[in-house]
Amino acid sequence: MLEEVERWLRTRSWAAADRPLERLLAAKAARGTTVSVVLPALDEEATVGAIVAAIRRDLMGPRTPLVDELVVIDSGSTDGTARAAADAGARVVHRDDVLPRLPAVPGKGEVLWRSLLVTGGDVVCFVDADLRDFDASFVSGIVGPLLTEPDVQFVKATYDRPLDGAAGQGGRVTELMARPLLNLHWPLLAGFVQPLGGEYAVRRSLLERLPFPVGYGVEIGLLIDSLHTVGLDALAQVDVGVRVHRHQDGQALGRMAAAIYRTAQLRLSRGHLIRPSLTQFERADGAFVPRTHPVDAEERPPMREIAEYEARHAA
Repeated sequence: MLEEVERWLRTRSWAAADRPLERLLAAKAARGTTVSVVLPALDEEATVGAIVAAIRRDLMGPRTPLVDELVVIDSGSTDGTARAAADAGARVVHRDDVLPRLPAVPGKGEVLWRSLLVTGGDVVCFVDADLRDFDASFVSGIVGPLLTEPDVQFVKATYDRPLDGAAGQGGRVTELMARPLLNLHWPLLAGFVQPLGGEYAVRRSLLERLPFPVGYGVEIGLLIDSLHTVGLDALAQVDVGVRVHRHQDGQALGRMAAAIYRTAQLRLSRGHLIRPSLTQFERADGAFVPRTHPVDAEERPPMREIAEYEARHAA
């Protein structure tokens, strides 16, 4: 490991308990910082309500006003996700109602990018909507350094990821794809325990300068581009404990890995893959049947290049 990374691990890796809520509230008030929490959601009726309820109860009450707005961006759910989120107290916005002149494409990154247009916080905190046993320290933990450390701009959550009850066995795409890529090509990012985690908080002033991969590559893309934009010392991570969520099957993970590789490849060469697609095989009627899927290749430009965003912030 590089000496710079060893130093970064000592000075930019914290635990959520290092910053009690009272300290964060005082820092927030002193600086006048506003905080938005965004949950991208697609068919997460079973979990989104409990996450929203915990944030509202623990971080939006009159005595604990850490979070100023809580928005769920519904990216086309067919279940009761929007209703569950609204009933729990979130403002629910449908992806297609944001920037309607630009037709939306499927993908998590698309939703995160559009969320900048419907939120106003100086700090934007993203939280996946499929978390179970959610604790509000996921939010306060990663928002904390952005309130107390003026030179920190991007904070990732880190945690244990059990799989079927086995500790440390989650994060398969991280271990098989993302971590090797980062260690080989961006060794300054080798200290991030969960580079693909969906829980992170970022200053709006940085987010609006970054391009957003529209699909699964959004997390690694934002991390790499943040390193190049503001440098390693502006990045940090906070241990928030254990993350329990819905795991995807092996083929879905394969598609995720392909998108992550594509995102990294673009940043290495800004070139084009000969064939941005992935063929996988499923057994059907005693034979292996090929299924070909496109690999997410599109990216949205930095939000500050969008006229509607500039107009909104100039008003």
